[in-house]
Amino acid sequence: MSTNLNGKTALVTGASRGIGRAIALSLAAEGARVLVHFGRDEQAANAVVQSILASGGSADKVAADLSTANGPHELARQVRALVGERLDILVANAGISLASPLAETTVEDFDRLFAVNVRAPYFLVQQLLPVLGEGSSVVLLSSLAGHSAVGNLSAYAATKGAIDTLVKHFATSLGERGIRVNAVAPGVVETDMSNFAKTDVGRDYTLGMQALKRVAQPDDIAGAALFLASDAARWVTGDTLRVDGGSKL
Repeated sequence: MSTNLNGKTALVTGASRGIGRAIALSLAAEGARVLVHFGRDEQAANAVVQSILASGGSADKVAADLSTANGPHELARQVRALVGERLDILVANAGISLASPLAETTVEDFDRLFAVNVRAPYFLVQQLLPVLGEGSSVVLLSSLAGHSAVGNLSAYAATKGAIDTLVKHFATSLGERGIRVNAVAPGVVETDMSNFAKTDVGRDYTLGMQALKRVAQPDDIAGAALFLASDAARWVTGDTLRVDGGSKL
């Protein structure tokens, strides 16, 4: 089974850094034309695009604030203008996190988490349906926190539980069109969003709950996303693939 993506077009949201960046580079390395989405850091997005171009790949950047109600619609409009009639791969990676005790979480915090982590991918899939079709793959980003209690992440965890639910509903409703929908659920990954993992305390905590005794890097997650996006996973849909080093077993 091959992960070759020659001739395919992919959109990766939140692709300017971290896991999204690693996924964008991985898809491009397998031959896909990659649309690199960013929300604020245009310089970082430019660097990802230039890295892909320098390696002989094809890439463009697209910008949208996915925390706003119209953000997914605006992003979909840009994407449809660039790809024409066909988008083969959508990786809805963009997300935000919040470590906050239940007693201190505000309504504003809660609403922003759900806006970016749940509402945005929901309506992005909806708005891109005209260009998704037979053989297309949608990959959403879940989390270890979606099925295990990890730190003070209750509101964030609720958004990832919602993603796991959406995967099943999307896969069921879009299957008749030949569109596969899955999710990747990372554990703790050493990124800007998980600075905790870069501390001695965070590293010890992470290693203590994992079967594999090292802290994950973005590339560890990118490989799983590449698999789900490719024809190698052509008979996989409605699933959430745990990529967490054996955390909380």
